[in-house]
Amino acid sequence: MTSSYSIIIPALNEEKGIGPTLEKLTTLPGSPEIIVIDDGSTDGTASVVRLFPGVILISHPASGGYGRSLKDGIRRATHDIVVITDADGTYPSDAIPALVTDIERGFDMSVGARQGKHYRGSFLKMPARLVFQWLVEFTTGRSIPDINSGLRACRKQDALAIEADLCNGFSFTTTQTLIFLLQGKFVHYRPIDYGARIGRTKVRIVRDSLRTLQYITEAIAAYNPLKIYVLLSGLLGFLTVISFVWSLVLRDLFGLFLGSFFLIGTIIVFGIGILAHLEARS
Repeated sequence: MTSSYSIIIPALNEEKGIGPTLEKLTTLPGSPEIIVIDDGSTDGTASVVRLFPGVILISHPASGGYGRSLKDGIRRATHDIVVITDADGTYPSDAIPALVTDIERGFDMSVGARQGKHYRGSFLKMPARLVFQWLVEFTTGRSIPDINSGLRACRKQDALAIEADLCNGFSFTTTQTLIFLLQGKFVHYRPIDYGARIGRTKVRIVRDSLRTLQYITEAIAAYNPLKIYVLLSGLLGFLTVISFVWSLVLRDLFGLFLGSFFLIGTIIVFGIGILAHLEARS
């Protein structure tokens, strides 16, 4: 039988989507605790939430960010298992009990891996998504079906243990995935059908992509710094080879000098990486 659990829903100007979302969630078996964080909405989001008497409403006076809302909701949760989902109707509510069951089976986190035509999104999102997925997979050494799905379950204590390292913005889920895997936790992925969004997205591609890259880099530096130095030394090593080939083909001494410079840089950066790795493990 599925344990009692809490569902956390961040909401910013989701007046149109929050009602249908709550209607589905309130019919789930086991009557889960539902917490909505109204993140400074300027529409009727809070008024719609109040139409559901059993739903807990946390109101922010101004927008603190997607991740900040999730953190507040997780802290407020009264159950050991917490599930996060969105207010826009894109995630299937009937997938939640299976995610909770995965946690009961011993997984540290269970993630709804999105699929379907609505998951592909805009053409502009694809390059950033591929870059982040490659970077996270390179760092963890694992194939990851969906690094930033907003439908996932884990234990409250595990989420709070890394709260300080989790982003207050949209990078919350990406950094949580990365940190859990770097900590050696068991993460399970369940394919889900990703639906059409109700309302407008709050994601700003350039701004949020840069912030995501920042938090991914910080998480790698904190939990597995050697990977950053391996990446940098690999880049320098590539430049070393290009410079030496240039020198041989064109018989240009400058290429030889440049290649020697890059080679020394490769050795130094890799050495620093080893020391940083040993320091992180001590």
